[in-house]
Amino acid sequence: MDKAERYANIIPMHELDTKEKRLQPFPIYNWLRQATPVRYDESRNCWDVFLYEDVHRILKDPATFSSVRMLSVMETLLTTDPPRHTQLRALVNKAFTPKVVNDLAPHILSITEELLDAVRKSGRMDAVHDLAVPLPVIVIAELLGVPPKDRYLFKEWSDILVKGPDVNTDEAFLNVMAEKTQAMKELNQYFAAIAAERRQAPKEDLITLLLEAEIDGVKLNEEEVLGFCILLLAAGNETTTNLITNALRRLTEDTGLQQQLREQPELVSSFIEEVLRYYPPIQAIGRVVTQDVEVHGTAIKAGEQVVSWVASANRDEAKFQEPDQFIIDRKPNAHLSFGFGTHFCLGAPLARLEGQIVIKHLLEHLDSIEFISGLELDYIQSPFVYGVKQFPVSFKELK
Repeated sequence: MDKAERYANIIPMHELDTKEKRLQPFPIYNWLRQATPVRYDESRNCWDVFLYEDVHRILKDPATFSSVRMLSVMETLLTTDPPRHTQLRALVNKAFTPKVVNDLAPHILSITEELLDAVRKSGRMDAVHDLAVPLPVIVIAELLGVPPKDRYLFKEWSDILVKGPDVNTDEAFLNVMAEKTQAMKELNQYFAAIAAERRQAPKEDLITLLLEAEIDGVKLNEEEVLGFCILLLAAGNETTTNLITNALRRLTEDTGLQQQLREQPELVSSFIEEVLRYYPPIQAIGRVVTQDVEVHGTAIKAGEQVVSWVASANRDEAKFQEPDQFIIDRKPNAHLSFGFGTHFCLGAPLARLEGQIVIKHLLEHLDSIEFISGLELDYIQSPFVYGVKQFPVSFKELK
């Protein structure tokens, strides 16, 4: 297989060759940022960029660093550039305005209460399975208009969409791409059936909104509608799941944070921002260069792939004081975990709100939240996603 056809962002870099390094990659990023701020990786056929200044520049310049990819199965917000991206984004922006998102708060809280009620008497839970997965899946499924019975199919599909090969071989890459193609096929069939229902009987949901929307007097075609649905599904739950899990991971690594947030609940929003910086749900963002360009004095040719390591940029000492320290009230905190510029994450306000509500609610009702020792963590098999597959915790109920 021609390596130029391989999407570098889903191929693991050789420096992260052990489970321990995948679970805690930040010392490696720190070393690479110092040693080779911009480097060419022959094995992945791409440029890696590690400094905040350079990552920021790449993300804000879609004309030079394009999101359009040959491998893309269908056109979505993630794989288009302006002006098409701007038009597509405008359609769904109204579904994610601050007011619309904030109006969801009582419902998000009630879902959180329901999920916690199911486990609180037992004094333990798997934070991923019992809370961090179902909450965002339920929220995005309801926004889209998906029947409750199908929510868990959503999780299976979205896991495959973010998956990467565990080793850098053609066979592993082809196997993952075959899984993704099959998942996309199933998702297309699934959403096509719901879209057909909505054409006959519109409802107040995102799928109906997409079917009725127009750009310059022209409605979206079937492929664009389905592409939106799939993007909102994957982006709408995978990153939020990891944000919630990573927040709980921090609360168990530094248990003093739990009492501090109970005493100062106004710090929850800045705590969530620092989790986003310190343990970013998305580690890296891929782009393709449209014209010859220099990055940090290094010449990069048109057509070459560039991977911007957000997880490294977020620890850059030139941008953040004491970057390897978790500072609960860090100000300013210009992390790049939701991207930057044109492609800034559409669902960022919703992810933040879900994270804040979950952490506030847990700390109001649970005490002594601790990781159940003796159990091994297992990383999510995706080089650009940062999270764990399970996170078992014990706790006591607050009276």
